[in-house]
Amino acid sequence: MSSPTPVTMVDAHQLILHEAGYEVTELTPADIADYVALVSSAYRGEGSKQGWTTEADILGGQRLDVPMAEEMLAEADSTILLVRDSQGRAVASVYVRQPTDGEAYLGVLAVSPVGQGKGVGSALINLAEAWVAERWSAHTMRMSVINKRDELIAYYERRGYERTGEVEPFPYGDERFGVPKVDDLEFVLLAKPLG
Repeated sequence: MSSPTPVTMVDAHQLILHEAGYEVTELTPADIADYVALVSSAYRGEGSKQGWTTEADILGGQRLDVPMAEEMLAEADSTILLVRDSQGRAVASVYVRQPTDGEAYLGVLAVSPVGQGKGVGSALINLAEAWVAERWSAHTMRMSVINKRDELIAYYERRGYERTGEVEPFPYGDERFGVPKVDDLEFVLLAKPLG
């Protein structure tokens, strides 16, 4: 009689989402249009103002387009996890990049406004942290958040992320990332030890 296969933390976090009625998959080319629409709904435009993750007051224009999403998908050192509800609608996603010196990167966490406040985002962050620790042996997760997003920074701080003291410039002049409505945007870097 063989012993049961141990359940990993990745499996456990996927099961939590599954039991709540969600399916998690890795993004494929067939998912690109849904992914772009999801990210846009979470961050930009009037529809995004229904949720608390909107950037519409500080940035106009697009958050992501199809060519950018295709470039992200083509990266050999990253994965995009996509969450769909029981009707097959894309409701959440997260981008994770393999570690450099043990530090993985989390970006473009998106939860559609209709999906916010239901624990999907938190469950997906837990899954992403387990993913990079188990599959890529990361000891730290890093991320960057726009400095004007105080509520979002506070959310991540409650989850164990801390400001590193580092900042990165916002790409003013590159409208692929949006059209700034204010002049003093930059990215604040946050990090969290894993395990």
